Amino acid sequence: MQVWNNERAVTLVEQLKELPGALLPILHALQEEFGYVDASVVPAIADALNLSKAEVHGTISFYHDFRHHPPGKHVLKMCRAEACQSMGCDAVIGHVENRLGAKLGETTADGNFTLDAVYCLGNCALSPAVMLDGKPYGRVSAQVADFLIDDARKR
Repeated sequence: MQVWNNERAVTLVEQLKELPGALLPILHALQEEFGYVDASVVPAIADALNLSKAEVHGTISFYHDFRHHPPGKHVLKMCRAEACQSMGCDAVIGHVENRLGAKLGETTADGNFTLDAVYCLGNCALSPAVMLDGKPYGRVSAQVADFLIDDARKR
């Protein structure tokens, strides 16, 4: 991911605006490139797609995966779906929140970790499940979470 750059963002909008249903591909491309969708690009997207700024903002806000601010260096997505709840995800989440000093939906003060709640990682048979920097892990206990956090800090 690179630092937000309005010129590059507008270039992505222009490159993708002709796709059918271009709004979501544009938002995904911006998120992929920068890690989030900055509010400064909303007018350019609205103009390119002949939408209102409210429609663009509404789409960004509706889908929880789109970020409004840069994420931490590492993103830890913690599943809160029923299968993971039944296997103790709340205890793991509480442990991680205490260890990192951040709640779900927040980034640690040092900017190293962003914690996200998700509602299915498709790894139900190995619940509780998490995803760290795009890689899924199953049967995550507090000890496994500690290992993953320690390992990520070394990178």
